[in-house]
This record gives sequence, C-alpha cells and structure tokens, in this order.
Amino acid sequence: MAGRILIVDDVATNRIVFKVKLGAACYHPLLAADGETALRLAREGQPDLVLLNMALPDMPGIEVLRQLRAHPATRAIPVVMVTTGGNTEARLAALEAGAEDCLEKPIDDGLLLARLRNLLRRHEALAELGQQDGALHALGLAESPAEFDRPGCIALIADRTETALRWRKDLAGQLRDRICVLTADEALTEAPGNDAGLPDLFVIEGGGAGTHGGLRLMSDLRSRTRTRHAAIVVLQDQATPADLAMAYDMGASLALGQPVAGRELALRLQGLVRHKIRADRLRASVQDGLRLALIDPLTGLYNRRYAQPRLTAIAERARAEGRSFAVMAIDLDRFKSVNDRFGHAAGDAVLIEVARRLTDNLRPADLVARIGGEEFLVALPDAGMNSAQRTAERLCRAVEETPFRLADGRGLSLTVSIGLAVSSFEEQLPEDIAQVVDRADRALLTAKAGGRNQVISHHTAA
Repeated sequence: MAGRILIVDDVATNRIVFKVKLGAACYHPLLAADGETALRLAREGQPDLVLLNMALPDMPGIEVLRQLRAHPATRAIPVVMVTTGGNTEARLAALEAGAEDCLEKPIDDGLLLARLRNLLRRHEALAELGQQDGALHALGLAESPAEFDRPGCIALIADRTETALRWRKDLAGQLRDRICVLTADEALTEAPGNDAGLPDLFVIEGGGAGTHGGLRLMSDLRSRTRTRHAAIVVLQDQATPADLAMAYDMGASLALGQPVAGRELALRLQGLVRHKIRADRLRASVQDGLRLALIDPLTGLYNRRYAQPRLTAIAERARAEGRSFAVMAIDLDRFKSVNDRFGHAAGDAVLIEVARRLTDNLRPADLVARIGGEEFLVALPDAGMNSAQRTAERLCRAVEETPFRLADGRGLSLTVSIGLAVSSFEEQLPEDIAQVVDRADRALLTAKAGGRNQVISHHTAA
C-alpha cells in the first residue's frame, strides 16, 4: 500500500532506520528532526500517517500531537507515538491526546508494518467516505449530519464468562458507552429488529480454542453485513509479534498481546468507538445523499435521473428476450388550479397521494417515477398492449374515483391523462427507448387535447 509517512525523531540514526524499512515496504518517507519541522511538513505535505517520537528537542511529542489534532488540515491524520518501554504515563498521555496507537521500543519490524497497513487502510476508507460526502454536499444532495456523538455499545466475548466479566469490571465507570457480555454465538446471531443494540465494538479473547475462537470469530463478524463495520479488538495473552501482525492483517482494529490496565484499555476502546461512530455518520450521509440523487424528496418516487438508466435496462432486457414493454406518460389534470385555490401545501399533499395510488396499483417490478411538477412516468416490463391498456385505465380510476382529502376536511376530485406506448422487439427494426417515450408523450398530448381523464395509446395518437 503506497502512502506518505512522516517520520519525526530527533536521532538521525532512528530516522534513517525507519526510512530504510518503510522505503523497502514501498512507502514514501518524509523526515523531521524536531516538532516545528514536523508540523510544517504535516500541513504542507499532507502525509497519510505520522510516526512521532515522544521526545523531541524543541517541544514534547505530545505537544506536536495536540497541535496536529487542533489544526483542520491535520486533525484526521493517524498518529502513532513511539516511546521507550515501560513508560505507562507517557502511553496514557498519548492516547488521551488522540494518538491512534503508542508503540514501545524496540518495535518488531513485522508488527510495525502490519500496524501501519492497518491504520492506513482505515484512514483511506474514511477519507474516501469524506470525499464522497463532500461531493454530494457540493451538489446539494446531502444534509450536514449532526455532530452529536451517541454513546456506543461494546460487546465483550471470551471463552470463559469470568474473563469477560473481569474485563467489564476493569472498564466500569471509565466509559459512557454501554458494555455487554456476549457469547460467540450471540454475537453472530442476526436477530431482526435489533439494530438499536448492535455493538459498535467487539472485544474478543484471541487465544480461544473453541469453535469461534479468536481470529475465526473476527473473520465471521467481518463477513456479516450487520457487523462488518464494527471495530474489533483482539486480546491475547502471551501473543508473539507475529500473532499480533496476523490479527491486524486479518482485520483487527487493535491487537494486544499482554494484559492492559483498565484505564489504558478504556482509552483505546473510547478512541475506536468514536472513530466507528464517525465513520457510520459519514456512511449514512453518503447513503442519504445517493438516495436524494435518485429519489424525489416529496413523493418518495424515483426521479428522472434514476428513470433514464432503468428504462434503458428494461428495453435491453426486452430486446434480449424478444418481449414487449409499455411506457406511460401521466399528467395530473388542471393541477395548477389546486395550487392557486388551496395553496402549495395542498398541492404537495395531492402529489404525495397520487404517487401512493399509482404505486399501489402497479406490480413490484414496474417502474414509477416523478419526472416533473405533476408529471409521472410508468414503465411496465413484459407487457403487451392489452395488459398495458388495462393497467392504465386502472390508474385513471384510482385517481378519479376517490376524492383527495385536504387538511381542512374538504374533498377534492381530480383526474389524470395518460399517454401509452408499447414497443415490441420482435420487429426487424426495433425502436430506440427514446422513441417509445416520445410516442407516449405525443399520446399524452392527444389525451389532454381530447378532453383529459382518459388513456390514449400510440395507435390513437399516430
């Protein structure tokens, strides 16, 4: 995985050693010998990750980290602090200041590279979500998500329930997140309607020998739709650096190979939960933006942007199978008078109800879209003239027969006009989809000119 990594260390030998190791792994190292240089390079060079020594000549590494987190251009860059072994206070200070991890010298080469790969993958995925979200905002297709961070849900899973209960006791009072103890089977059970309690983070005992022991359970969780985005922490006593490196490469968010005090574990879990919730927020914003790009926000029907490629797909399938399909152009009669007499709120309510009636009277495979103010388009796959005519007449009746109820209780009678065209790809020179839609439009104009509240097929409109 290519990436720019900023190495910040006041010892030239350390910088050179890291540069050689990372260069051999196809990274692009940037070097800084002091905090001031590190901050400048981080803002100008926009590295993908910072490897930051705790001790620097001009300022503490923790201060560099705080300034990185405070600046908009650098606050999202992952930072891995490097410290001497056994310095618990320094490690806690780094985690509290927002470091993704704190590694103690000497650092195993394989574990270091696995951890960097792990963090760079996470950073890249979050950056891609941010770019997609930003693009949708620029197009006006997404709303700014709320910044409030909800409490998370953390699930503890161990071979022995006593172990998980001990973890929960160690974490008690140090997190605002909900903590629950689960078995492996419970974690893998996808009970419908249980999304509200779905864990954001799983803490797994990595050395278990059971059916779902350790890494196998993690792989199962990663393979399932409802848990694939959860953070996963693997705790494995006496794990070797190679064991931890394997856990990272298999998808662990964090892998620890020795007992961790409750305060440090709480800080690590807190950071992972906040990151996961932020990613969820971005993912939801992107999904909402994509939905807005394809869905008419008033009626909930598909819009013209979605309808065009869907029509093409219906036509291509009909051509391949030698079948026919139908297209209807539908217009609500004298709709302007509704807005003029009763106001736009009443007009909106009418459009919503028309959309519902159209949808209720069509098959699941049929396409219905709002393509203009009071204009709708319907496509019927695998439909001939007779069945399409019956469907169109049913839609006319669905609108005409039941008055629309306004907010003040009054009833309003309305009708629709429908232009219908059917194309068959059994002909030697099949029509282009645009020609079929054009014939439906011309049929609609004939229906409007001929008195409205009727269905006119392309035969009549010719």
